[in-house]
Amino acid sequence: MDGRTLPSIRPKPGKIALLWRGDRQARREATAQNNRYNRIFEELAALDIEAEPAIYAEEMADEVRAQLLGCDGVLVWVDPLSDGKNRLKLDALLREVASTGVWVSAHPDTILKMGVKEVLHRTRDLGWGTDTHLYRSAEAFREEFPPRLETAGPRVLKQNRGNGGQGVWKVELSSDATVRVLHARRGSVPETMPLHDFMQQCEPYFLNDGCIVDQPFQRRLPDGMIRCYMGADKVVGFGHQFIKALIPPPPEGPDSPAAQPGPRIMHPASAPQFQALRTKMETEWTPQMMQLLEIDADSLPIIWDADFLYGPRDNSGHDSYVLCEINVSSVFAIPDQAPAEIARLAMARLQSKKARPAV
Repeated sequence: MDGRTLPSIRPKPGKIALLWRGDRQARREATAQNNRYNRIFEELAALDIEAEPAIYAEEMADEVRAQLLGCDGVLVWVDPLSDGKNRLKLDALLREVASTGVWVSAHPDTILKMGVKEVLHRTRDLGWGTDTHLYRSAEAFREEFPPRLETAGPRVLKQNRGNGGQGVWKVELSSDATVRVLHARRGSVPETMPLHDFMQQCEPYFLNDGCIVDQPFQRRLPDGMIRCYMGADKVVGFGHQFIKALIPPPPEGPDSPAAQPGPRIMHPASAPQFQALRTKMETEWTPQMMQLLEIDADSLPIIWDADFLYGPRDNSGHDSYVLCEINVSSVFAIPDQAPAEIARLAMARLQSKKARPAV
């Protein structure tokens, strides 16, 4: 030895994959730069975390499995329902990968606890809850829904898993035997039909252990929806959007400019107008949800969001908030501050994984 000190080589914190759906060409051509998650890749690289794209399709499951088994963690962006596909095979793959010690965000079991509409019923007694009911069978739906609709006014029905407004309906009684219904999917128009026919149309929602959640229609819906973005148990930003779903289109038709939703305006977590909601989410509602659903801190998704509608104002004129959905499977677009927080939380998960004793 000549007395010179060799430079130390700092090991990388770990390797993670970012997974989303695509075809074989997309898998072959994917890089860290040529996709909408590029900011997340940049923030991961800034922390010296090795990250790679993982493009999934059912016919490439074996390749994706081998790739994920070579990683320490996986961040997943795949809708529950998209172009006629679901997540059944992917969820089985992710459970298999997670069983080997790879952390998965969000894990399919966590999605089934907090990322389905049933959570609205399970957490109905928290501060974000409302008059929410659950139907687990077509028989219960046929027996319980008509009298509730008659006495409680317009209702919103939601199938347990879905996105983009699929299986979400506003229902109001038109006469003793007919209802006026409006699907939440973009471009839908109101229809009037026999209540029996509409309920029969909903019966497929009970397949594969499905259910239907029933909430009151929120009359302040025209005031817009607040999307509260969460990095694990902390707020990382907000989005406010004037939506058209479940609001009848104007006479010009569903494709007229007035019938289209407004842009989602993003705000940082520090936005003054949302501080009351932020405090509720961080100090009350999220901890209460975790306790109720038996979700520990390490199992919380690295990125998720809760969609709120404005409820009635109290006697002092302060807003209340009603939870209408939690999104876990595919949360995007995200506030500008979120990619850095995703990377920070990924680093924490990697460090926690390395700190666990081998078994």
